[in-house]
Amino acid sequence: MTCVLDASALLALFHGERGAEKVESALEGALISTVNWAEVVQKSVSRGIAVEGMRDELLGTGVSIEVFTAQQAEMAGRLWIDAQRLGLALGDRACLALALDKSLPVLTANRAWKKLRLDLDIENIR
Repeated sequence: MTCVLDASALLALFHGERGAEKVESALEGALISTVNWAEVVQKSVSRGIAVEGMRDELLGTGVSIEVFTAQQAEMAGRLWIDAQRLGLALGDRACLALALDKSLPVLTANRAWKKLRLDLDIENIR
């Protein structure tokens, strides 16, 4: 399945949380923004997990890490208007911007995203 992964989805997989099986089945051909990859690394470090080699392991599953472009940055900035009421951070908006830019569905553990009025398929993993 070609889709965009939110950091929350990838973290669910890495930490064996509920919904991990949905993420695992979508890895081949999936994309994640460099912004969201930074979030995954930071959250893993905060849990005391060694992150050396983690990127290579991820890339070995068929996931591509996509550079956060200026166009996506502008989209993420514009999304702030609707996203602020839901408490969505920059990482959330970066993921949504990548999905919108590539016209791909997105996998997330964040239920609030369903309240956004976007022309985007948002699938919650839980």
